[in-house]
Amino acid sequence: MYADAQTVREILTESGDTWAVVGLSTNRARAAYGVADVLKRFGKRVVPVHPKAETVHGERGYATLADIPFPVDVVDVFVNSELAGPVADEAVEIGAKAVWFQLGVIDEAAYERTRAAGLEMVMDRCPAIEIPKL
Repeated sequence: MYADAQTVREILTESGDTWAVVGLSTNRARAAYGVADVLKRFGKRVVPVHPKAETVHGERGYATLADIPFPVDVVDVFVNSELAGPVADEAVEIGAKAVWFQLGVIDEAAYERTRAAGLEMVMDRCPAIEIPKL
């Protein structure tokens, strides 16, 4: 397990309400779309990060984390494990407080780097599954 229950709770309730969702597009069939909807219903501001920079759930999208012109609290990652490490590194660079790798997204080296940089991190879990447990 890549995060204990307390870390999950802290990210969901105390890390802040601006979540950048990397991989979020207007494709309603993708998991990112549904999870972003749950986060929004839970009171989070959901910022789409996708190369197309599409507006999703009423929020303007950005091509990269670095393009977002305001602070981001949590970076939620919906990309393949091979691409996730650089996203975690970018989350550190922009000053995010936490990184969340979705179910099936695993990069142990990125997990260690992110934690060593002082960020909270969850890996291989889904906030839409964890929120109801609060």
